Amino acid sequence: MQARDVMISPVTTAGTTATVRQVAKTLLEHRISAVPVVDGDGKLVGIVTEGDLLHRTEAGTERPYSWWLRLLTGDAQMAADYVKSHAVKVSDIMTRQVVTALPETPLHEIAMLLEKHQIKSVPIINKVGQFVGIVSRANLVQAVASARPKLEISPPDSIIRQKLLDELKKQPWVHTFNLNATVKNGVVDLWGFAPSADERTAIRVAAEAIPGVAMVNDHLLETPILAY
Repeated sequence: MQARDVMISPVTTAGTTATVRQVAKTLLEHRISAVPVVDGDGKLVGIVTEGDLLHRTEAGTERPYSWWLRLLTGDAQMAADYVKSHAVKVSDIMTRQVVTALPETPLHEIAMLLEKHQIKSVPIINKVGQFVGIVSRANLVQAVASARPKLEISPPDSIIRQKLLDELKKQPWVHTFNLNATVKNGVVDLWGFAPSADERTAIRVAAEAIPGVAMVNDHLLETPILAY
């Protein structure tokens, strides 16, 4: 799936002349965690999140500075924090270097962007920079929840076994020479040695994900098998 398949569009946005108070009301009214900021041509120029409004003078939550913290922080950072807590215009507090993606971006790349940058949503722009939608963590969860199993005839046991072995061979962490699998009536029995509990779990998960598998019996050991 691609970003275009799960993104929310149209999305509530703010103009560059909007006020911080207006954006705060938008966040509350629409129950969203971020508001993209666009210019007159619809191009994304920034984004304002709930985090940008945590330390505001209106709420009495501006960041306090003790004398020793002032020495460590420096004038530039304190000035930037003052802007965050006192600015009237949204253009003064918005994040300008926005992590974005194209509509054709695969969802696994979106997930990696969310994780890498520790953000809750990724704005989607077209090739000329115009804002077209947004993908949030919740949208990825929705994709998981709405997934439908593929309708197919259950394959023969021999095919199930081969698919499982092929899948395991592709994984660099699998010690295939220590593993074996038997399949009967769609029931997979795993035999052999897994060096750790995590690898043992991953092998079971790989088996359960093979189409046609009805059940997995895990006989794997976490200590080496001595062959004589």
